[in-house]
Amino acid sequence: MEKHIPVLLKETIELLNINPNGTYVDMTLGGGGHSEAILSMLTKGKLYGFDQDAYAIEQASLRLKKFKNFMPIKDNFKNAKLRLGELNVNNVDGIIFDLGVSSFQFDLPERGFSYRYDAPLDMRMDQNQELDAYKIVNNYTYEQLNRIFFEYGEEKYARSISNRIILKRSEKLIETTFELVETIKEALPNKELNKKGHPAKKVFQALRIEVNSELEILEDSLRNAIDLLKPNGRLAVITFHSLEDRICKRLFKELSTIYIPRGVPIIVNEIPLIKEVNRKVVTADIEELSDNNRAHSAKLRVIEKNKK
Repeated sequence: MEKHIPVLLKETIELLNINPNGTYVDMTLGGGGHSEAILSMLTKGKLYGFDQDAYAIEQASLRLKKFKNFMPIKDNFKNAKLRLGELNVNNVDGIIFDLGVSSFQFDLPERGFSYRYDAPLDMRMDQNQELDAYKIVNNYTYEQLNRIFFEYGEEKYARSISNRIILKRSEKLIETTFELVETIKEALPNKELNKKGHPAKKVFQALRIEVNSELEILEDSLRNAIDLLKPNGRLAVITFHSLEDRICKRLFKELSTIYIPRGVPIIVNEIPLIKEVNRKVVTADIEELSDNNRAHSAKLRVIEKNKK
């Protein structure tokens, strides 16, 4: 398995403006790379790491075992505010979301995240949940498949791919990643198959998002995270596709703006809830792009909570 390489590590840590005595939350623990960097800068501070994947918790805990001020919590980040409240942690200095799938999850064939390995269709980050990619591919209607491929995968051939899946599964259930890849290829014209990049990438992305309800929980989770921040506390979000980034961009614009009706002569005393630390999205530099392929689509946005 390839070593997990955290994306935009230097930029994220710098923009989080770490307080050595502060309390921090890694909402997407994964391989523990960002957490390790934060913990190495803490003295009396503490870090809580969330992940719904038991394997991620296990691997990150091994990596971070030398730190006595680290606490892993196996749960979806949508429940972070509740779980931290149970520990009497109601205000924190910084939070990070590194969205998407950890590289080691892609590198475990049996998890079914990757079109590079032949494996059962799965894609569950939480192995205890019932819904997996197999159930979606073999049970969703044409309309449901078309919607998720078009909306979550931004796949322009969503209709023909959905039609092909319906046809193939009527003959035999689609059970593995390679069976799905072949079905996708059969639905695409030659001009698409000859393009750079894997023809199944967008469909696999869409299925992963649907299986794990990634976009449905993101905005509420970000709002809860901002509620957790102390004044001057910072939130960093790394996204990997346009749908995630669009949610972050829209929410941060909404919460950093005071709307004044046009033509109304009033003096504004109110300040917005947050301010954007980096108005221009941060992307990987040339050196990181050459070392870490996953960094090509990564975008970093950081906000700071204003004092009341």
